[in-house]
Amino acid sequence: MSAQQKPTTQEVTARFHELAQQEKWFEIQDEFFAENVKSIDPVGSPYFGYAEGKAAVRKKGEDFVSRIEAGYRTYTGEPIVTGNHFAVTREIDISVKPHGRIRINQIMLYEVKDGEIISEQFFY
Repeated sequence: MSAQQKPTTQEVTARFHELAQQEKWFEIQDEFFAENVKSIDPVGSPYFGYAEGKAAVRKKGEDFVSRIEAGYRTYTGEPIVTGNHFAVTREIDISVKPHGRIRINQIMLYEVKDGEIISEQFFY
């Protein structure tokens, strides 16, 4: 790919899926998140809140990961792509401070613009 050519939503999604299958979430952020990315969890979530900006979204993830005490199962489904969005299912079964063992089954929705992920939204 030339420096001027931005990856398509399909190309971003394919690489996202490859990294997600390896649980390389911070690599996904490094490679694709826009500087002004938004990360949106359900209102009132006991686990996560809202973050805006690449550094703030990174901190949100790092803070959560630092509280994980044990992992039992993680699964990320095949992406579904339409237009400039893609969605994946995600299941996690982990122990995390201060909540203990939690199971989250969610749909993660991403929006891509100019080859970058500009928003991620979680439904659980």
